[in-house]
Amino acid sequence: MAESRVGSKGELFLPKKIREELGLHPHTKVIYRVEGNRLVVEPIPSLEEVLKKQPSVEITLEEFHEFRRELSRRAES
Repeated sequence: MAESRVGSKGELFLPKKIREELGLHPHTKVIYRVEGNRLVVEPIPSLEEVLKKQPSVEITLEEFHEFRRELSRRAES
């Protein structure tokens, strides 16, 4: 846990230790979201970082086409 402040123009100043832990470098884009009364800040990964990760779901091309056909059927009914 760390303490910081909000600047006069509403800027949030994250402590260096937290920036380093999250991999937040200058010009890193982040997502802000509110959960209850908490602010959650998450870095947005670059396309290169996303492509390096192992896929979380594996599906064959045939399974993909079948899924699309099923979605089309549902949309038409």
